[in-house]
Amino acid sequence: MTQPPHIPDGNPYAQQPQPPQQPQYGYPQQQPYAPFPQQQGMKGGFMPVPPPAPARGNLGLGILAGFVAMLVIAGVYGGIVGATEHEIGYAAVAVGVVVGFAAGKVGGNNPVVLIVSPILSLLGVYLGQLLGESIIGSKVLPFSVPELLFQHFNWVHQAWKTDSDPMTFLFFALAAVASFGAAKRAAS
Repeated sequence: MTQPPHIPDGNPYAQQPQPPQQPQYGYPQQQPYAPFPQQQGMKGGFMPVPPPAPARGNLGLGILAGFVAMLVIAGVYGGIVGATEHEIGYAAVAVGVVVGFAAGKVGGNNPVVLIVSPILSLLGVYLGQLLGESIIGSKVLPFSVPELLFQHFNWVHQAWKTDSDPMTFLFFALAAVASFGAAKRAAS
């Protein structure tokens, strides 16, 4: 068994001394390029690319976001009305809040967003109530919900007009006010 030429302090795993490297062709040795100092969690010495900023202040996207949110939340509201067979004020307010928040967050602090979001929330409450009437009607009539909505819309609208009372219109007003407030708060 042969011994390695140099064992410092009797530890065979200790670092062996390395001879100093000479610069090639007379140029001093350079360190690898790293524009930023190495930090915890960084690989390769480069700063990570930040995520793109969300689109804000775009009127068209704000209205589109409010419209999409209105369609989704109107479906949820209609499902609640159809399942409970009652209009629920908190759900109408939720329609306004969701529509206003989506439009204000994406559309920014544009006065048009503050006008359009309550209009979209009124439309959302109306569509949700029509969907609820269709769900209730499909339980009694031999038609499905899509058939009632698209082929017998006049029946659904007539049932909605018959069932409407002052509370229905109060829910419309609450949704519009909630939408305006949510859009204003989300934009700031």
